This record gives sequence, structure tokens and C-alpha cells, in this order.
Amino acid sequence: MDYQYPISYDWSTDEVVDVIAFFECVERAYEKGIARDKMMQAYKRFKEIVPSKAEEKQVCGEFEETSGYSAYRVIQKAKENMELIKM
Repeated sequence: MDYQYPISYDWSTDEVVDVIAFFECVERAYEKGIARDKMMQAYKRFKEIVPSKAEEKQVCGEFEETSGYSAYRVIQKAKENMELIKM
């Protein structure tokens, strides 16, 4: 991993940890696969921290630009009710 996670200085330490955990779940979906429930739980917490769609697009876009992993595509697959998310 040669990239940094997008974070906001407005977030608390716990929020930063939870956003990073969400992006680690996205990474896991691409690299090994992840259970749908775990992915959706991480996404739910992410949305508590980043409630606006515009900010979500910005933060996830920054992550995709640096990592090559699309959080949007992972979440779309999870919403299709797949048991295991594997990209």
C-alpha cells in the first residue's frame, strides 16, 4: 500500500479510525473478499461520519484515485444482497 487514506481535519480520532476501517473493508473486497454484513456495517458507520452524498463522492473519489479501488462499486455489489463481496 503506497497511498494515504483521505481524511478530514474536522473528524474526531474515532471517526478517522472508522473511516479508515471502511476503506480497509473496500480493499479487502478487492483483495480477498468480505462478508456482506461486515461491509454494510462499515458503510453504515462511514455514512454517519460522511452523511452528504457530495462529500461521500469526494472522499471516495480521492480514495479511488490513489488506490484504484472503487468504494462505490463495492457498495453496489453489497446492495445486490451478495453474501460475499469479491471484486
